[in-house]
Order: sequence, then C-alpha cells, then structure tokens
Amino acid sequence: MAASLQTILLTGARPGEVLSIKWEDINLRWRGLTIKDKVEGNRTIPLTPYLSQIIQALPKKSEWVFSGAGGRPISSPNHALSAVGQIVGIDGLTLHGLRRSFRSLTEWLEVPAGVVAQIMGHKPSATAEKHYTIRPLDLLRVHHEKIEEWILEQAALSFQPVPALKLLA
Repeated sequence: MAASLQTILLTGARPGEVLSIKWEDINLRWRGLTIKDKVEGNRTIPLTPYLSQIIQALPKKSEWVFSGAGGRPISSPNHALSAVGQIVGIDGLTLHGLRRSFRSLTEWLEVPAGVVAQIMGHKPSATAEKHYTIRPLDLLRVHHEKIEEWILEQAALSFQPVPALKLLA
C-alpha cells in the first residue's frame, strides 16, 4: 500500500494507472515505467532512483507490481491513505489529492508545464506542445529526478541512489 501511495505522489499518475502497473511495464535498463494511460493509451515516464528502489524491493507475487493477498492487484489504497492522513494531521487527504500535490510541488522547481503534463498524462494544451515539442525519456528524466529529489528533501527523507550500473544487475 505504501509503495502505491508513494508512486502516485512521485509520478503524478492517476491512482488507477498506478494500480494497473505490471512487472513487464518496468524497464530497468532504460529506467522507464510504462503506464496504461486513459488519454493516450500508454505513456512511458522516467523510473526515478527512489521509486525504482521502492518497486524493486516489492515481492513479485503476481504479474501486478502492487498486489495484495492472493496476488490480486490492490483495488484501492483509500483506507491506507486515510490512516496516513490521520497520523500526519491532514484531513480529507485523497488519492487524487496526491496527484494534485505532484503538480503543485513542481511549481517550486519551475519545471516547464509541458514536462509536468507529459509525466502526468495530460493532453498537450497548446499547438506547439501538440505538434512541435518532442521530449524523449532522458529529457523528462532530468526534470523528474529533480522533482523526486526535492520532494524527498522536503519530506526529510535521506536517500542515496544506487549507481545505475547496479540497477541493471
């Protein structure tokens, strides 16, 4: 449950998109995460260092990354999120609120809006974005890793990334 909630916050993905991630959607070699997108079908976003370690530490019970009892995918981490909200003193904390938080927190880093929209799976809002702007995975990674690093810093979470070569092993 905790891993799925952190994934929603650190990717800005829709809760249903996160809960439908399968092991085959994770590419450790190219550090990418393919998400079944409700808008475009699929989108591939960077698999950031902290998120990569969280996911790799999960047991492989089934084809689903976030699986519960019997290997079935988690249906909804709402109850877990409510408990977290009570512990930290945030009333009304929602799964979609985690997604909104990702977007809001990127403002502190002045990440280009188009980069954030592409990571989150929003449709491009301007003609130039739709037809002229191409952002490969490595360009998204530059910004997404800064976002993750800053969120972890604000949460006072100490994290030392594993060197990329070890991720391939």
